[in-house]
Amino acid sequence: MPQKQQPQARRGVIDTSVLVAGVSGFKPDVQVANPSAQLIRTWIEEGHFTWLISADIIAEYKAVLARLRVRPQMIGRIINLLREEAEEIDVPNVQEVSPDPGDDPVCACAEHGRADFIATLNRKDFPQRRLRAKVITPEQPLPTRRSGRRSQ
Repeated sequence: MPQKQQPQARRGVIDTSVLVAGVSGFKPDVQVANPSAQLIRTWIEEGHFTWLISADIIAEYKAVLARLRVRPQMIGRIINLLREEAEEIDVPNVQEVSPDPGDDPVCACAEHGRADFIATLNRKDFPQRRLRAKVITPEQPLPTRRSGRRSQ
């Protein structure tokens, strides 16, 4: 289980693309084979960042995993782990930020949760100029603080 976070821990939102690519990292005794799985496995084992979630993000995780025919028991384990160990952010409003409206809840969670980063496999859907959180791919190092970028 992820270790409890210290107040200065990095804060991040994990896009569904990274969760889906990393699901293999949830299986015991499996060699981690991709950066998404490594990011998730490291979070589980070391708690090196605070994973931020919202009700909309959890709903999307569940829907996409089910659509991809991940076993319901595995989906339940993943969602239960996140509900226990991640920090749930209350997102009162979701603004249009992404060219893909389905990614706006991720952007909103990052903004309301004061995220340091958003990890995604689809960087084009997260316009860095409109976000304070740094947009990274799973193989990139986690940033140490918020980038502060945003045009309004």
